[in-house]
Amino acid sequence: MDNRVGVEITRQGSAAIVAFKSTSISDVDGIAIAAKRIKEFIDENQPNTLIFDFEGVKFFSSQVLGLLLDIRTKLKPHNGEVVITAINPQLHRVFKITNLDKVFKFFPDRESATKAMDTD
Repeated sequence: MDNRVGVEITRQGSAAIVAFKSTSISDVDGIAIAAKRIKEFIDENQPNTLIFDFEGVKFFSSQVLGLLLDIRTKLKPHNGEVVITAINPQLHRVFKITNLDKVFKFFPDRESATKAMDTD
């Protein structure tokens, strides 16, 4: 686990869950390391869906938006998608302001996201 960003990646069915373990995700090098780990996981495991769990995250830099878009681009050729869960209302506003709320699916928690992805 990367100590600066604190990301944990697990597999759940055809989806993978990326859980951030830090309350603040702003370390440039840490985000780059996390992005590399996520991309390697995708290459090795080829999940259909990546669920990003933001439970407990209170702040993230704009580099995280770039990471999400980059992962979406990586999954798109395989009809994969990026889903976001448990994001606090202040951070959700960032997605609305940038119109990224139309690009990603949002769920209140990890369980509802995995359930919805199983029915898709």
